[in-house]
Order: sequence, then structure tokens, then C-alpha cells
Amino acid sequence: MNKYTYCLYNGKRPVSWVSAILLVLALVFSGAGLAEVPNAVPPEGEHKGDDVPQPIHFPHDTHAKINEINCMYCHTYARRSKVAGIPPTSKCMGCHSVIATDSDRIKKLTEYWEKNESPPWKKVHDVPDYVHFTHEKHMKRFLFDNEDMEVERVSEVCAFCHGEVKDMEVANKVKPLNMGFCQRCHEANGGPSDCWACHK
Repeated sequence: MNKYTYCLYNGKRPVSWVSAILLVLALVFSGAGLAEVPNAVPPEGEHKGDDVPQPIHFPHDTHAKINEINCMYCHTYARRSKVAGIPPTSKCMGCHSVIATDSDRIKKLTEYWEKNESPPWKKVHDVPDYVHFTHEKHMKRFLFDNEDMEVERVSEVCAFCHGEVKDMEVANKVKPLNMGFCQRCHEANGGPSDCWACHK
């Protein structure tokens, strides 16, 4: 039982609803209980992206939020490569050869699998070719070398640039990913300011 639960129940009986509501409001407005990446300042900036039609309507919220699948389970290369990677169809079928097989989405996935093809996923989070961004370095800085951060909370690091994907169905671009956005993050978090760090 954490201190907030203990406070609500006072160790014996629940406090009044009015007191409980006031406590919750105090926690929300004080910022307590909100998830934050320790030793890091998230970059500022919002973006309203166009919906990118995908071959299969993939529900990130079902996988990442409801089923609590770690982002790196599917995006395996994020920890060791420039790109995060799209999971191979075999990884999807590892579960979906037995789970939700009657779903229209899974039937479509199975068709690709049986034809030995990958669904033609379309990129949502893109930067120009002259920008050198590597997932590995950012994961190292904000997750693996961050002694106060647990690997299970990786989605909070991913949200810096991708937004709260675990609350989305089909992923949508909600962060600008432009030079100002990246510069603000580098300034706030001690990232390199040399032009050649990002432009090769």
C-alpha cells in the first residue's frame, strides 16, 4: 500500500468522498503521481499530424497499455540501432496464430503471413535524410544509463518524440520532430550542440 492509498483509508476505514476527491485534486494539481522520466526534461512542442493509412489497423493501445507489452519487445532494434524497426510478421504470428484468430485484422495479417509477405507498413515518424537520429544513443541516455529509470517504463522515454502511443490506436505523429524541437531537448538535457552531431 503506498502513502496515498494509506491516506485514503487511514489504515482503518475509508475517509469521506469529499476528502477523497480533494486529495485526488491536490495530487493532480501538484503533479504528484504523474509519470516522469527521472534525470530528464521532455522536449516541448506539439504537432497535429495527418492520419497515415496503414494496411492493418494496428491497435497500439491494446498491445502497449491493456496488455502491457514493452515497446522494445516489438521494436527490438531501438536499443542497439539507428532505427527502432518494425517487427517481422513472424513475431506478430507468434501470438496471433492462437490469439484473436477470428478478428478481421488478424485474418488479414494471416493472409500476409501465408503469402510470405510483410504488411506494407507506412512510416509515421520521419525526419529528412540529412538528419542523423539514432534510437540507440537516446535510449542509452534516457533509459539504460539513467540509474533511476526502469526498463519497464520505456514507453515514457518513447513518448518524448512519439507522444503517448500507448493511448493511440493507429500511431499518429503528435510531436513536430523539427530542428527547434530537437535543439530544445538537447539544451535541456545536455545533448551535443555541434551541428555535425545530427547532420552528416
